[in-house]
Amino acid sequence: MKKPVVVAVIVGLILVALGAWYAFVRPPMQGPKASVVPAAEPAPAPAAPAPASEPGIHYPLAVPPAAASAASPAAASYVESVLTDLFGRKSVLGMFQLDDFARRLVATVDNLGRASAPARLWPVNPAAGRFLTEKQGAAEVIGADNGLRYTPYVLLLETVDLHQVVAAYTRLYPLFQAAYEELGYPKRYFNDRVVEVLDLLIATPESQEPVKVRLPVINGPVQPPRPWVLYEFENPAWQSLSAGQKILLRTGPVNERRLKARLAELRRLLATGAPAR
Repeated sequence: MKKPVVVAVIVGLILVALGAWYAFVRPPMQGPKASVVPAAEPAPAPAAPAPASEPGIHYPLAVPPAAASAASPAAASYVESVLTDLFGRKSVLGMFQLDDFARRLVATVDNLGRASAPARLWPVNPAAGRFLTEKQGAAEVIGADNGLRYTPYVLLLETVDLHQVVAAYTRLYPLFQAAYEELGYPKRYFNDRVVEVLDLLIATPESQEPVKVRLPVINGPVQPPRPWVLYEFENPAWQSLSAGQKILLRTGPVNERRLKARLAELRRLLATGAPAR
């Protein structure tokens, strides 16, 4: 088997987030249906994606016939095998949340387009580190060195063959579609949501100046043990952006541009049905 990549760019974006998420996110708000993951439940019997002719499907995929057989009660083992081929067993066991992986990934991708992407749903484990800021006059801004923490992930994304991404994604698509339907979208097509979220991420604003942030006033005698998790953007328009857009802004302007270039190419392949190599 070639080394496949399970939606590698999207998972990579999540990985980029992990370096900063615990260091720069408010406590998770009550999410939509897609943010409820009963981890104790066994993997559901997957459903095949809706046919391309069904109304409401904007970006149909040509799913290989063999994909349906892979989407079986042995799906967890199959997903682990795919990830192991890519990253190696040691990395997979230390990096990924393999229990209910498809549902975790689907929920997290969906939540990247919403106000909050709760950490309990991530398909990957959080990395060490904390959000870095510095003073610029009277203002507090994201530290110049903060972006260095994401460089390895950006480099990883830039070495990925996106045609292999699409090939692996289509092979596992029945699992993702079934998980998406069970999370509360029985009449919607997950690949449409992926393209929608990619469009949102690609449209993230860019700043040529250091990004100003602030800590909200904390009333009361009890102070949070990790106050850096409460940082907000000074710009109210940016503070109201989706979780995924905020992630991109936190990576720094250089990383943001490089990530968006890869996301745009992935979007083109998923939206046009370009053949996998």
